[in-house]
Amino acid sequence: MNSYLESSRFIDWQQPEVLHKARELAKNRVGEEEIATVCFEFVRDEIKHSRDYEMNPITCVASDVLQHGTGYCYAKSHLLAALLRANGIPAGLCYQRLTIDNDKPPFSLHGLNAVWLEDHGWYRIDARGNKPGVHARFSPPIERLAFPVITDGEMDLPEVYAEPLKVVTDVLETYTTWQEVLNNLPDIEV
Repeated sequence: MNSYLESSRFIDWQQPEVLHKARELAKNRVGEEEIATVCFEFVRDEIKHSRDYEMNPITCVASDVLQHGTGYCYAKSHLLAALLRANGIPAGLCYQRLTIDNDKPPFSLHGLNAVWLEDHGWYRIDARGNKPGVHARFSPPIERLAFPVITDGEMDLPEVYAEPLKVVTDVLETYTTWQEVLNNLPDIEV
């Protein structure tokens, strides 16, 4: 579990701003589920999804996501992992491969998290941000993700990663606007 608690280049929970926010969110909360819920709801509701709000800059590192208040799903998952880890709760990164529009190719990865809860084991959560047709929430043991897998070629990738996939960080570090990222969303071969 140690790798799911570490601070790293992208999940930089030891940065003062991230650590302060994590402690602020956990203040007066009791138990890992209550702390995980408040961290999840903060990222889901207070950090704007770059595409939904057509916002720049493009963020990747957790502390940058917090500073700028925006990020694609991948970046938001980096911040959520950082907030959870700063509170001593093991957190990883997960991905789905989904269609981009109209339930047909092309495909793109979608970033989300898994949190280790003593009573439930790994529990996936999706803080991409709610909007019409998307209603993700924290309600263990039942997953309430933003998007179901419904079309041939879509899939839930089963791994829980301690660090983000390189194909994801490459896109977030290469392109500088929300539109450029939208035009170059990361995918993997299956």
